[in-house]
Amino acid sequence: MGLESMKRVLVITGATGAGKTTVSNYLEEKYDMPKVITHTTRAPRPGETDDVDYHFETKSSMEQLHLLEKVEYDHHQYGSSYEALDQAWEKNSLITIVLDTKGAQTYYEQLGEKAVIIFLTVSHSKSLVSRLTRRGDQISALEQRIKSEEYQRDLQLPKSLNNVAHLIVNDHWEETKEKLDKLVASLSNEVK
Repeated sequence: MGLESMKRVLVITGATGAGKTTVSNYLEEKYDMPKVITHTTRAPRPGETDDVDYHFETKSSMEQLHLLEKVEYDHHQYGSSYEALDQAWEKNSLITIVLDTKGAQTYYEQLGEKAVIIFLTVSHSKSLVSRLTRRGDQISALEQRIKSEEYQRDLQLPKSLNNVAHLIVNDHWEETKEKLDKLVASLSNEVK
């Protein structure tokens, strides 16, 4: 089996507040899995660093990339590229990216078994709202987000990923870590 076939990207998806960033940080800290750095044409916010938080691009440099998926939000382009995947894979054969469910579908369509989909959810959707409130999201912005088509879409696993995704109910962090540890162990056995 060639080295190329051993590479995997753990695509972490699910609704806002399900714990995607927490899971990505855990996998990076415990297993040294680099995060795929995505691209944007927006300007860096205070404290953001190029090639750490995002690859900050111009419209023309964005057009030069080999993008797997892209979206436009608030007049700025966002996307992830094959180049960024390769940069992360240079550091480890197991890497992570946090995407919405639409992006997760695209990754699976484009990368097949190299994309390991992790769909995070919670038993009660009301707990998502309380998590978002606790992390400091403004109530007015939160109410708008919950009504959005994207939020509603990300509450459900897309049918195309039903028999593909690893479903993790993230109600209790210790149980979630155990499930992640088992998944990483099985993937590590595959890539050895």
